[in-house]
Amino acid sequence: MEPMMIDIPMPILTERLQIRGPREGDGYLMNQAIIESQESLKTWMEWAQKLPTAEESEINTRRSTARWILREDLRLLIFDRSGQSLLGGSGLHRIDWQKGRFEIGYWVRSSEEGKGYIREATAAITQFAFSALKARRVEIRCDAMNIRSAHIPRKLGFPLEGILKNDGLDAAGLQARDTLIFARTDIEGLPDVKARWG
Repeated sequence: MEPMMIDIPMPILTERLQIRGPREGDGYLMNQAIIESQESLKTWMEWAQKLPTAEESEINTRRSTARWILREDLRLLIFDRSGQSLLGGSGLHRIDWQKGRFEIGYWVRSSEEGKGYIREATAAITQFAFSALKARRVEIRCDAMNIRSAHIPRKLGFPLEGILKNDGLDAAGLQARDTLIFARTDIEGLPDVKARWG
């Protein structure tokens, strides 16, 4: 099937969250969250090494919207249920539509850490990928040193498939790091977060 013709029903809703693709104007909300969270993000995220301006964040968001339209990458923003407060970011990346393969990434703003939002969002996005997008495989990859990030797939029943030794560099580009690969091929045993969409 031609990816451009695939419908992607939005938003994804859970009891506490509204998860949706980027829109014009979201860059300014992203900018505030990144500035607040840079100290914790820059340890793990290449894109957080330098603080972006509000304009740079909006440009980045508009590019993400373009990639969404082209079905190349599906960035997702995580809001509270009202859609007013941006809690963090996620997305379905490294997409292979023909094979039905997706990778979930995620981050949470510093003031919202420890509230279970990323676990809830990741469970909902996983269910969405398999149910709405006909996924055959959903991966989560993370730096082996990022214990908190690796905790999410473990809590959601993603088996650890392997460790890629010296697969990449740390976020600052200085030291070799191992990558953990977790993957699911179905939603059996996935915690029910009462997700719905469209």
